[in-house]
Amino acid sequence: MNLESLKLFVQLAELGSMTKVAFAQDCIQSVISRRVTALERECGAKLFYRTGRGVALTDFAETMLPRIKALLAEAEQISKEMKAGAGIPIGEVRIGLLPSLSTPTIQTLFRRTHERFPGVLLHIFEGSNGQIDEWLNSGRVDIGILFRYGGSVANQEQVLGVVDTYLVGRAGDRLTSKPTIEFDKLSDVPLVLPGAPNGLRLTLEQFSKRAHINLRIVMEADSLPLQKEFAASGCAYAVLGGHAISREVNAGILQASRIIDAKLGRTVVLATTTQRPLSHAGREVGKELRLILDDLFANKTFK
Repeated sequence: MNLESLKLFVQLAELGSMTKVAFAQDCIQSVISRRVTALERECGAKLFYRTGRGVALTDFAETMLPRIKALLAEAEQISKEMKAGAGIPIGEVRIGLLPSLSTPTIQTLFRRTHERFPGVLLHIFEGSNGQIDEWLNSGRVDIGILFRYGGSVANQEQVLGVVDTYLVGRAGDRLTSKPTIEFDKLSDVPLVLPGAPNGLRLTLEQFSKRAHINLRIVMEADSLPLQKEFAASGCAYAVLGGHAISREVNAGILQASRIIDAKLGRTVVLATTTQRPLSHAGREVGKELRLILDDLFANKTFK
């Protein structure tokens, strides 16, 4: 089974029409039909159903599609690295990270990789912890930067540091006027929090039950800018990491108190996909990410 046949399979799965594939490959539809028939014969299984609008994947083909995409991506990367020669990294590196970790990280990463590895293309995905875990497991991203709660870190994950958690309000707010605040002071305070499932939300709910306090959630918002906007307006308080609010606090837009008496610190980890080995470019980008985050923690940008 050659790579061209597998590329045809993926292209047809994405376009859903032999006519469209034939047009894209500048050939007649009967040629595509014969190639698909030959591929199905070689696989020993039916891959496509013919429909009134084109073709659709069979259940078997649906299960094989992610693996074939990963195989083709790896083959393309190997080809690029062989052509590059002299061990120079080249190709696409896909990174998934939380929005709160993106701003202080990605611009520096781009500058460094652009200067050192001009043949590397960064593809950035922002998402929640759960989404990033899913992307890593499916191979959609090569590297993930995300939070772990309660000190639970997998063996293959690299710990980069721990960020503290703050109660965030508007500038001049009385409740957040001191550097620290006890966790039980959050009882009945109007809060804007991410919707479940969310690691921080789950941790807050667990600690509130243990402390016998009521978490008064007045709004759910998965958007970090929206959480900060509501906190700045005085409508509700947000619960965020110090790194996510440092600019607004320094500018006098937000005010924050570090929450104590509860283990709400979040461990920042670097994880890699288990679907395939990291390419040379992926390994180099991973090294740069670790150095950047080490500097941010050392300079207390992340706290």
